[in-house]
Amino acid sequence: MDCYEKIAPIGEGTYGMVMKCRHKESGLIVAIKKFKESEDDLQILRMLKQLKHDNIVNLIEVFRRKGKLYLVFEHVDHTILEDLDKNPYGLSDDRGPAGTVRKCMWQLLKAMDYLHSHHVIHRDIKPEVSDFMILQRLAGPGAKYTDYVATRWYRSPELLVGDTEYGKAVDVWATGCIFAEILTGQPLFPGDTDIDQLYRIMKCLGQLTKRHTEIFLKNPLFVGVRIPEIGKLTPLEYKLPKVASDAMNWLHQSLIYDPDQRATTKQLMAHPYFQQDGFADRYEQELRHVIDMEREKEQADRMKRRKKAAGEKDQVQSRNLPNGNGSSIPPIHGGKYQSNLGNNSMSGSQGTITSVGERDGKGVPSIGRATNPAVDIASGLMKNSTTKKPTSQPQGVQFPKINQGAKGGGGGGMGYNGNFSSEDNL
Repeated sequence: MDCYEKIAPIGEGTYGMVMKCRHKESGLIVAIKKFKESEDDLQILRMLKQLKHDNIVNLIEVFRRKGKLYLVFEHVDHTILEDLDKNPYGLSDDRGPAGTVRKCMWQLLKAMDYLHSHHVIHRDIKPEVSDFMILQRLAGPGAKYTDYVATRWYRSPELLVGDTEYGKAVDVWATGCIFAEILTGQPLFPGDTDIDQLYRIMKCLGQLTKRHTEIFLKNPLFVGVRIPEIGKLTPLEYKLPKVASDAMNWLHQSLIYDPDQRATTKQLMAHPYFQQDGFADRYEQELRHVIDMEREKEQADRMKRRKKAAGEKDQVQSRNLPNGNGSSIPPIHGGKYQSNLGNNSMSGSQGTITSVGERDGKGVPSIGRATNPAVDIASGLMKNSTTKKPTSQPQGVQFPKINQGAKGGGGGGMGYNGNFSSEDNL
C-alpha cells in the first residue's frame, strides 16, 4: 500500500472494503479491495489471470500485507446504478443514437458470453460494478455448488429453492432482471426475503417447475414453510406496459423457469432486439473506435508521466551529485574537457579528473556521468516497453469496462497477469 495514496472509500461489499486510491508515481486512479485471504480466493485469482476482455474491469496488481490480500483494479468512474439514480424512470430505449439501454445490455452480454465460453459463471450480476470474488469454474455435469450466491433481487428460481446443480443460466436470469430495471427504473422482483422473492416471481410467471418444487420441499431451510399461494397472475406485460414488443420477447427468453430452456448469452445477442436494424454490427464498430481512442489516450498519458518522472529524477540526481565535502560540485569554467575511456579520466586545460579521485593531486573525487534509465511508471501497461521496470511498480493487465454490477459497490475485474507483488510474494 506504500505505493498508493488513499482518496476516498468507494464502498464495502460482501468480501471487503474498497478504496479509491492514486498510484503515487504514475498518478493512475485505481480501486483497491482488501479482504481476508482464503484458499478459495487464491483459486479465483488464478482464474482471473486467464480472463482478459474489453468489457471486463482490469485487475492490475495483487499483493499481500499483514495477512490481508489487496486487489488493485481499474477504477470505474460510474455504474448503471448511478445512471438509474439520475434517471428514476429508466434509461432511454430509443432506437436511434440517443438510446442507451441496448448499448448497456450489449456490453453486459459480451462480458457474460466471454465468461461462459471459458466455462466460468459470475453468480452475482447486478447494476453496480460486479464483484468477481464469487466466480465459479464449471466442473462438469452433476457438479454441486453453493446456492447462497447472487444478490437476492437478481437470484434465479433454482438458487432460491436451493438447487446446487445450477449453471450458466443463473447469470442469464440476473441479466433479464437488470434489463427490466434499466427499462423502468424499478427493480423487477424486489423481495424482502427468499420466500417473498419466490412469491414475486411466481406472481408474475406462474407456478414453479416440478424440479424446483421438489427441491424446495426437501430443503431443510424451508422445513415447515409452504410454497406461497399466488392467486391471480400479474404478467410481465402488465408490470412493464411501455416496453416494446421485441424487448418484451427478449425479456421472456431470459426469464424462463427451466434453466435448460432459458436462452443462452449467444441466443440473446442474436435476438432481433439487437439484430433487426443492424444495431449489433454498428455498435461493435463504435465500441472498437472508442476503445482504440481510449488506449491511445492512455498511452500518451503514460508517456507524459514517464517523461515527467524521468525529468524529476534527473533534477534530483543533478542536485545530489557528491563532492569531497558532501555538497554538490560547482560548475567548472574555463576549460574544455574530453572523456578518456581508455583510462577512465577526463582531462583539460585546468588539470585531470580521474576515477581514483585525484585532481592535480589534491584528492578531489571524480565526476561520474549520472545514469538516467527511462523509468516505466506505467505499471507495466506498455507491452512493448524495453525499459527496466522498477520492482515497486505493479504489473499490468486488462478486462471490458462494463459499468455494471450489484448494490454495495466496489471494484471488480479480470485480466490479472499472474504475478503477485509487494512485500510478501504469493
